[in-house]
Amino acid sequence: MSDQVKTQWISVIAHDGSAYDAYLALPPAGTGPGLVLFQEIFGVNAHIRSVAEQYALAGFVVLAPDVFWRQQRRAELGYEGTEREQAITLMKATEPAALAADIRTTVAALRARPETAGQKVGAFGYCMGGRLAFVAAAQGGVDAALAYYGGGIQNILDQAAHITVPMMFHYAGHDPAIPPEAVAQVQAALQGKVATFHHYPPAHHGFNCWARAAYHPASAALALGRSLSFLAEHLF
Repeated sequence: MSDQVKTQWISVIAHDGSAYDAYLALPPAGTGPGLVLFQEIFGVNAHIRSVAEQYALAGFVVLAPDVFWRQQRRAELGYEGTEREQAITLMKATEPAALAADIRTTVAALRARPETAGQKVGAFGYCMGGRLAFVAAAQGGVDAALAYYGGGIQNILDQAAHITVPMMFHYAGHDPAIPPEAVAQVQAALQGKVATFHHYPPAHHGFNCWARAAYHPASAALALGRSLSFLAEHLF
């Protein structure tokens, strides 16, 4: 990634006084609106760090928290075989209340940084991270949020009533984990709110990740353009 983007791991204080790590990527200008980036189940791995840097190049101050820190600090896992199984195990071991608390402390930590002073803060994420972005919109105090193939959102739609900020959703056309009826449930729950839904018929779950077999460049490029336009409109 460009040497114009400065990156580092920082420490964030959790609600109970413990500390967890988060990957910070600063834009070339050094300041800008904030973006919390929520990982897939595979950790803040090379792909997620590259996405943080990608959005930093677009002018955002990006912070990607280590979501699994209570189970395994800085887990960085592959997409197949035993590492995928390990990732699923880590995800199942998380507690919704603890994740929600971490969302709030991460957003607060990003807002408190001098690089985002006076700026808005948004959230986005992929798969599990898309669900966390949805939670951030409902109770994390962000100004906008977007979710890429957010797994399990249809199971927490009671939180939709608390969403008052703009949201954008990206869904793959081929996704056994998020069937069309699940997408329809999310759309129905967000009816009347500022929520935009985009569908990518040729794509499969995980289409944004260039390290996965499901990577679909055309859909990823289209979704990136839409995401940047959305974030520019609501955060700058």
